[in-house]
Amino acid sequence: MTDLCVRINEFTDPACPWAWSAEPFRLRLSWLYEGAIEWVPRMVVLADTAADQEERGFTPDKLADGYARIAREHLMPIDTRERPYVAGSRDACQAVVAARVHADPSATRTVLRSLRVRNFAGEMLDDPATVRAAAADAGIGEEIEAWLADREVADELKRDAADARQPMPAARVLDHKLANWSGGRRYTCPSYEITRLSDEVTISVPGFQPFAVYDAILANLVPGMDRREAPESAAEVLAWQRMPLATQEVAVVCDTAFDSAREELGRVASQDCVGADGFWRLDDER
Repeated sequence: MTDLCVRINEFTDPACPWAWSAEPFRLRLSWLYEGAIEWVPRMVVLADTAADQEERGFTPDKLADGYARIAREHLMPIDTRERPYVAGSRDACQAVVAARVHADPSATRTVLRSLRVRNFAGEMLDDPATVRAAAADAGIGEEIEAWLADREVADELKRDAADARQPMPAARVLDHKLANWSGGRRYTCPSYEITRLSDEVTISVPGFQPFAVYDAILANLVPGMDRREAPESAAEVLAWQRMPLATQEVAVVCDTAFDSAREELGRVASQDCVGADGFWRLDDER
């Protein structure tokens, strides 16, 4: 058993396509340093409501164009069809925080994952049915309604959003990785605050970064941290995560090319299509 060495506050949002595109990197870090990293999803809350999105000029056609470009560049499954409106993400973010407060880290991660998958498959994040379905995917039943109304959950969500809008001083050096908000600058998604638990030294990594950035920071922050070899097969990755994964996620975890991963996955798994790719599950899990 590997000792816990690092805590990563992961500032993110289920609506963000850049955070979605960075999931392969997060999964690879989780594979390489399994048991040594504690991931804590913190919610940025990119927009409270659809009205807020509209006021900022974020329209369905702009969303569709942005999704198409990001899907093409980063190879993650995204349904790029134009949506009826651009949803706010506060309700979805509150569901993730509710799971973090009342459930365990596994359930929290599952709620966040399900909301992302559903969002990029075309569901609306501000639809209560989407939130309930994501909670159900994590084994959370009717209690989700009470959790969403809990004052502690509301306070935690407020704290998450406030912390996202107070980047560490070192993050401000990389100002191009931050975003505007009405009170100043905030973290973009995903942004990491990586803390070495032995002495609470923290390094801020704002915005979307190449995998090598995260890997180098961890190697320098905790040089003695055990690092395991890449998986031997795509099937091993699917069995490890126990949830459907995109081709790019498997490829990055295996440190192999997208086309090679896709060919191997086709021999052992079946795919549910979303956008130009989709999600694979082992054939014996169907």
